Amino acid sequence: MPTTPAEQWLPVLIQATLAAIIAAALVTLTFVIGRKVANKVKDTPYECGINPLGDARERFSVKFYLVAMLFILFDIEAIFLYPWAVVYKQLKMFAFIEMLLFVGFVMAGFFYIWKKGVLDWATTDRDHTPRTVLGEMTRAGFLEEVAKR
Repeated sequence: MPTTPAEQWLPVLIQATLAAIIAAALVTLTFVIGRKVANKVKDTPYECGINPLGDARERFSVKFYLVAMLFILFDIEAIFLYPWAVVYKQLKMFAFIEMLLFVGFVMAGFFYIWKKGVLDWATTDRDHTPRTVLGEMTRAGFLEEVAKR
């Protein structure tokens, strides 16, 4: 049984050194042994077997990022269920009521954002027809009416 800190950390040091040596050897071997063929096809970006179309700097809708942030928010809230499940038997009815309130608030927030349409990030403003003083018109009709004025 190791008694000194040096003896306790020696296996970790050996494992880290061995991992670094193996990683360096693999990178070096692929560089030395690998073929170096430069051509137009090999230099193009490759993504999931699909040929890239358009510019890589395409703008995304803000709703896409809202859905991503909401996913993280609800994911973190789901993580709070695990510690509750661990101490549920110790806290008994108090824990049940507390988690019932927590889940109720989470579900109320979820239904609120669902009703507001935040989760429909695939739709754009172009999908909705604008309302004007003249009544409901299509976007093209609205633009024609504005152009007449």
